[in-house]
Amino acid sequence: MSLTVRKRLSAVITYVVLIIVFIFVVFPIFYTFMGSFKSNQELLTSGSTIIPQKFVLDNYEQAWSLANFEQYTWNSLYMSFFIVLGTIITSTVSGYCFERGKFRGKNTIFAIVVSSMFVSLGSLTLYPTVMIAKWFGINKSLWGVILIRVLGMNVTNLFITRTYIRTVSPEIDEAAKIDGCSFFSTFVHIIFPLLKPLIATIAILEFRHSWNDYMMPMVFTMSKPERMPLVVGVVRLKSSGEAASSWNLMLAGTAISMIPMIAVYMIFNRYFIEGMTAGAVKG
Repeated sequence: MSLTVRKRLSAVITYVVLIIVFIFVVFPIFYTFMGSFKSNQELLTSGSTIIPQKFVLDNYEQAWSLANFEQYTWNSLYMSFFIVLGTIITSTVSGYCFERGKFRGKNTIFAIVVSSMFVSLGSLTLYPTVMIAKWFGINKSLWGVILIRVLGMNVTNLFITRTYIRTVSPEIDEAAKIDGCSFFSTFVHIIFPLLKPLIATIAILEFRHSWNDYMMPMVFTMSKPERMPLVVGVVRLKSSGEAASSWNLMLAGTAISMIPMIAVYMIFNRYFIEGMTAGAVKG
């Protein structure tokens, strides 16, 4: 077999695998959107069909009014905005300190922090987290979720931030220091403006996480349903009286909750890829 034939065969296999993966990833999303336009009767009797026999736009209106989605959507946007903003600040500042800072035990502390990536306690940490939030009096507000997510810091964000900053030439810091900039002044005026791809990457990752977060927001807003975010509202829709058996409304609510995430990714896709790959090869 010639080299050209082997290359073509390899390309064909690669594309076939990618197409199969694409179908498995996209099909549930596509089915959800199509199902959201079906009547409940059609879903129950002809659920295996993908394209609706008749597009029912009223599903979205009913879901919006039954589940108070207007308020829930605002709550999700409010919570996600402050989590993303706070995470960008804490991740970039801590990544800069670990990469450019000079203090004793820096690498040891960083190794201990990063090692927590490999320890998954899941919901076991929920109870002590709620107890701490209760002690501070923030256990019945979305601000409790915001502060815990921001100050708890995502280790993945810290890792990619330090790796990205490592690609920025230290000579820039030296030049800024000669011009009279302090350590943090260099970060604010020199380093931070160079982190646009990284910031977009962190924003997308954190927006996805905060927008889809369910367990903690559900616990923190259990006593105040009007403060529930959208994902909690979608799940709550399933148990609400009129919508309990209305799968068309459930799919419509799910489709509404997916739209902002897809839109954000489409807008920042180019910066996201650049930010994720920038630290792969040191330049």
